[in-house]
Amino acid sequence: MLVEAKSPGLWVVPFIRPYRVESDVQTWSDDPAIFAMIEEEYKRGYYKGVGEFHIYGEAAERPLVRKTVDFATERNLFVLAHCDERALAIMLTNNPKAKMIWAHTGFSTAVEQVRDFLDKHPALMMELSYRSGIAEGGGVSPEWRELFARYSDRFLLGSDTWVNQRWSSYGSIMAGYRDWLAQLPAEQATRIAHGNAERIYAGKMPN
Repeated sequence: MLVEAKSPGLWVVPFIRPYRVESDVQTWSDDPAIFAMIEEEYKRGYYKGVGEFHIYGEAAERPLVRKTVDFATERNLFVLAHCDERALAIMLTNNPKAKMIWAHTGFSTAVEQVRDFLDKHPALMMELSYRSGIAEGGGVSPEWRELFARYSDRFLLGSDTWVNQRWSSYGSIMAGYRDWLAQLPAEQATRIAHGNAERIYAGKMPN
């Protein structure tokens, strides 16, 4: 509906979310009907990715998961995965060409492991909603400063408005980002704030 509204000043980057009802969160990776839905939705012609989907551990080896990642990769779509370290490693091993975005950057995955993933997988992007440890106590931590200095072109901001309460908190969520972005060099902050999204999705944030 947002895409079709073509609202002035609104840039929409649509992804195919493989859920119809809440229970699909747990069962999508074993349900052939979900993959059929992804194929059908893709025919709309405007999608930029598949996800966000949830998958953990060895479940990432399931044939439908691999089929979904391959489907996206073959069509130059991004894959937004809410997953743990093991599932991410499996998906990237099974398809090294996948344009994977790791939702929440693993929530609390050790920075050293985040860096290792970035080192090994040049196409991997990291999404930062709900990510802990960046600026707890007000200042950007030394380990995150170092990571952003090396990889400021690999991070994306997100609000993850998965429940209505997140919409009511949207202003404070963005204010929190602005607080720690202001502590980074301007070119790094610009990339993370919107430049990386504009680059990978080939669009422009409205003023």
